[in-house]
Amino acid sequence: MAELDDIIHQPLRLKIMAALNALHPTQGLDFPRLKKLTGATDGNLGAHIETLAKAGYVSVEKAFVGKKPQTTVTATAAGRGAFARHVATLREIIATAEGK
Repeated sequence: MAELDDIIHQPLRLKIMAALNALHPTQGLDFPRLKKLTGATDGNLGAHIETLAKAGYVSVEKAFVGKKPQTTVTATAAGRGAFARHVATLREIIATAEGK
C-alpha cells in the first residue's frame, strides 16, 4: 500500500488541494475565496499555502488590483499528481477496511 502524503494529509492543506483540484488546471482561487471555502484564519491559511508552495504543490501569484493586494493560488502539475496519489491511497485504505 502506498504511503499518505504528509504535506497533503493535514486537514486544512487537504481542503486547499481539494478545492484547487476541482478547477481546470490553469485556474486558481484567490485568497478570500480559499479562506471562505476552508474556514481558516488569514494567518493559518497563509502558513499552509506557504507549506504547499515550498513543496511545489501550488504556485502563488501576488498582484495589485487598484491599491488592494490580490493573492491567487493554483495547483501545480506536481501538486495535482500528489493529490491524485493521496486520494488513491485513501481509497485503498477505505476499500481494505470495508473488505473489498
